[in-house]
Amino acid sequence: METSNFIGELIGTAVLILLGDGVVANVLLKGSKGENAGWIAITAGWAFAVMSGIFVAQKFGSSAAHLNPAVTVAMAVKTGDWSNVVPFIGAQLIGSFIGAVLVWLVYLPHWSITEDKGAKLGIFATAPAVRHTTGNILSEVIGTMVLILASSSFYSMPESGYGPLLVGFLVWSIGLSLGGPTGYAINPARDLGPRIAHALLPISGKGTNDWGYAWIPIVGPIIGGVIAALMMNAFHV
Repeated sequence: METSNFIGELIGTAVLILLGDGVVANVLLKGSKGENAGWIAITAGWAFAVMSGIFVAQKFGSSAAHLNPAVTVAMAVKTGDWSNVVPFIGAQLIGSFIGAVLVWLVYLPHWSITEDKGAKLGIFATAPAVRHTTGNILSEVIGTMVLILASSSFYSMPESGYGPLLVGFLVWSIGLSLGGPTGYAINPARDLGPRIAHALLPISGKGTNDWGYAWIPIVGPIIGGVIAALMMNAFHV
């Protein structure tokens, strides 16, 4: 793997989380200009975060611009090439941690005036609306399957340059349609890196890190990615 791929994945994922977790912070933290803007604002913010992260990753040398361990594993299953899996996932986790730290810094005065511990964790990591292990993991599996099947079709089209834009709109659609049960992690790095940041940062008045739930936004997307890859191979697409 070229160094530029590692750097691209790291910086692209950092931008993804900075903008994605940033919009959640803007909506949930007290005194923010975007306080109470709601779910539509959050899903739109994440859509543009994904789009921007992909463009930045490509600019810094990662032509693949996965930004997501589930995508990296899915592409390895699909192609049989596992050489990039460990460095890509390492870069994605480092980048997601850095992005989360930057969100904490941007909103530094707001943590101490926000009392809701769940909201503070929710800025960094996903949580289920209703705790139901089977339902929660199925939500992540299905959402990630849609992400990978649709995004793969976008990038299989003739050279148009619209791939990142289309993936952004796809993530917006997933958030609006399938994101209600779990907050649609659909990306292990999107949840794990920021959850670790929440655990380590001196966030005023923070609560638990909810490690008991943390395996679902890791395992669910990986399973969904593998299923999507196997489907594409089975149908030769």
